Amino acid sequence: MASPWTTRQATGTFVLRSGIQVLRLCVIEARPSVLSVSTLRFLTGAVLALPVAATPEPAKVAQGAMAWVLSIFAIYLFNGVTDVTEDRINGSRRPIARGDLDPGIAVGVAAIAAGLSLAVTLRLPGPLTWMVAFNLVLGYLYSGPPFNLKSRSGCTILVLCASSLLSYWGGFTVATGGTGASTPLGLIVFAVAATYWMAVVGVPAKDLSDIAGDAAAGRRTIGVTRGERTSRYIMSIAALTLVVVFTGITMYFGLPLIGACLAMAVGAAAVIGAGRKASAEAGRCQQRRPYRAFMATQHLVHITELISNVSPHMLL
Repeated sequence: MASPWTTRQATGTFVLRSGIQVLRLCVIEARPSVLSVSTLRFLTGAVLALPVAATPEPAKVAQGAMAWVLSIFAIYLFNGVTDVTEDRINGSRRPIARGDLDPGIAVGVAAIAAGLSLAVTLRLPGPLTWMVAFNLVLGYLYSGPPFNLKSRSGCTILVLCASSLLSYWGGFTVATGGTGASTPLGLIVFAVAATYWMAVVGVPAKDLSDIAGDAAAGRRTIGVTRGERTSRYIMSIAALTLVVVFTGITMYFGLPLIGACLAMAVGAAAVIGAGRKASAEAGRCQQRRPYRAFMATQHLVHITELISNVSPHMLL
């Protein structure tokens, strides 16, 4: 017969394992690729602030990045709860859609993460707390009732643009210590270009594989209202235009962004090529390729910029 101590130990181990499993599913639901690129945005904002940041503190930058990513985790986990109907219609394999993660538990974890994201901003520049709070509000407006801004592509783009620009601004604020330093032109150009890529290339790319579920949920996205051919056309033209304009501005002002321009050019070619094959008759895997190319490009552009501009003293 097992002793009370052994029983309590076994129960504790089971609870710990269950908790770890739930957290793992929550991370999957919140999309690791989104969490990683959100981290890269914040860090890029900090690195491109180096020309005006006298003594950046890596520990505080890391703390700020943690606060920001916790807010993104809360937002996307809550979004997964509100998207369950259309996700199932679209054949999504994320945990809530396939029934492996209880929506009620996911909401609870999202609420805890939201609270933690604000708590982690303590002892960091005050503006960051307001940025994280505003980002959480945007996340609720996007997914939650009665606003449900995700129902229209225009509203989706506005929310994504605001959240993206806040991430760069947050990194800049922490790196400069909230001193009100002037924002370097390189950071402004990069943040606008990367945000444009996410909003005007990423939104139609994602629409291509989600049209059936979006229509069933009553959304008025570009893919639903205009069809997959228009979505592909907008995505391709937007990607090509961005590469030309981004490269032109970078060269004209002599900005340290050439590596990012080259990375984005490669990504644009990949997105356009994948979009040509993502017809309505293609399977979901084929329809997801433009979005995967778009997401991979986001990572490549930010990693390239970080490697190109990080300063040795930033790592000390």
